[in-house]
Amino acid sequence: MIGSSVVVRTRSWIVLCIGLLAATTTAAVAADCPGHPDALGTSRTLVVDPHEHPRIGTMQYRETLPLKDHEVVLTFDDGPLPKYSNQILQMLADECIKATFFIIGEQAKANPEGVRKLVAAGHTVGTHSMNHPLTFDRMPLDKAEAQINGGIEWTSAAMTDPSKLAPFFRIPGLMRAEGVENLLISRGIQVWSADFPADDWRHVSSDRVYQLAIQRLEAKGKGILLLHDIQARTVAALPKIIRDLKARGYRIVHVVPATAERPATPTTPVEWLLHPPTETTPIARWPAVPNFVFAQTKMLLAPTLADLNAQTDHQPLLPRRTMAMANVAATLPVPGRDLFAIPEGSVEVLLSTTLSRRAATRLAMAAETPRAARGKAGKLRGHRTAHAAPAGAKHAAAPKSAAPKGAATHPTRVASLKKRAQ
Repeated sequence: MIGSSVVVRTRSWIVLCIGLLAATTTAAVAADCPGHPDALGTSRTLVVDPHEHPRIGTMQYRETLPLKDHEVVLTFDDGPLPKYSNQILQMLADECIKATFFIIGEQAKANPEGVRKLVAAGHTVGTHSMNHPLTFDRMPLDKAEAQINGGIEWTSAAMTDPSKLAPFFRIPGLMRAEGVENLLISRGIQVWSADFPADDWRHVSSDRVYQLAIQRLEAKGKGILLLHDIQARTVAALPKIIRDLKARGYRIVHVVPATAERPATPTTPVEWLLHPPTETTPIARWPAVPNFVFAQTKMLLAPTLADLNAQTDHQPLLPRRTMAMANVAATLPVPGRDLFAIPEGSVEVLLSTTLSRRAATRLAMAAETPRAARGKAGKLRGHRTAHAAPAGAKHAAAPKSAAPKGAATHPTRVASLKKRAQ
């Protein structure tokens, strides 16, 4: 009991220390947001080099941003659309949150002022193609390149300083294709996916968007959240998402590209994995077999019996067949063909089928009837020996002529039974 109480107290102190540390960090961040003492704020800025890590987002790729536990990167696609984008921009400003926006070229062309507002507010601006086709995974590479170039050109044209455009690109609909990715990487553009979405582009309620965002974030513990600043449901869900992020101790990270004056944040390769492996975690796959450089290519010969010190006259391991086993077939007589012959129409054949059993019984009864008749005829002949021969002959023939009256039906039945048996 004493040991358990000590453990409970120790855990309580640990939880209390973590809570105090989170409160201190939040207070420090909130201090950088004048007029909003309870603001979520931005905890730190992460500088990344697109050449070192060209693909990020565990929804599609192995690597993601090197975030610590309970760190979140907010991203918004498809804007700017003044009706909704301006509201989201104000919410982020009230919380002193910096996010990353992926702009559609057509939107930048129609609303260049919206792009300039994002840059002025200190957000990171990347691109999202010219007009958001959902066919990047199957369109010809030249058409994909035209979509990429169109988005970059119109977004850059909307900016007062085109150098503010980040070399970040998110493929529309996340419809990735290797050729498109290789094209972007060759131009020094980092391909962004996400770690979890909130499904705000679907026909769901704002409460559902909020629930999905928090549930999926809690499941992973950190990562890149995918949202859209052109949806009314996103505008309604964002305040609740921010409220829960503060309540659960999450911190916002702002991502910017590396430049000559601003080097990339020092990281290790393992930090770019969402859940880095540890010594206590088993490897989920077999390690790859290394490609060895062999000393020589000549193959060794297979060993022979002489190499194994085996005797050539050694008896085989498996026993040979004995003469008795070989002559077993010769000692057994061959059965004759008549052994299996069964007379057609016999009682055995009739009994071989269920339907013919009654017929076989009737046939046996019919066979007994003539025997009884012959016994009665013999007795009559004994009593009539004194009569004349013609009369005896006439009397003897009488049973034959009378027989068809009682027995005429029996041959007919036997014939019908034969037909049924066939």
